Amino acid sequence: MDTAPANAFDNTLVLLKVEEAARRLRIGRTTCFQLIRTGQLESVMVGGLRRIPADAPAAYVTRLRTGHQAA
Repeated sequence: MDTAPANAFDNTLVLLKVEEAARRLRIGRTTCFQLIRTGQLESVMVGGLRRIPADAPAAYVTRLRTGHQAA
């Protein structure tokens, strides 16, 4: 049984599920997929699974704060 609070982050994770990245950004899953599709949020494929590097949500927010878009 998982007793960790819903907002607790596992800092040992290297890759996040889309839902986990969306939760960190406080956005919906659909919006998170849109950010991935447009290249604003970095993601990788592992086999057939889409994963987001654990540092990518923070990098996305940094770009938002500085007014730069991902290339």
